Amino acid sequence: MPSIDIDPELNRLALAEAARQYPEFADQAVTVIARPLLRGFAWQVAWKGAAPTGQPAWEFQNAAIRAYKRLAKIAE
Repeated sequence: MPSIDIDPELNRLALAEAARQYPEFADQAVTVIARPLLRGFAWQVAWKGAAPTGQPAWEFQNAAIRAYKRLAKIAE
């Protein structure tokens, strides 16, 4: 399966959009990444240091991934 190259500008915009809803994670998120699987990709946020825990951290990650996919026009 081919990999997905993350566009740096779209990444910045997606993380900024998620940070507006969850500002407590703005300085901890590094980038959106897409890890290839047998079918499709596993999308996640890479963090500075250990990933934060709890529901708000998951919601931040989901918001960033949804924003990136929308901006990059990726449909799954």
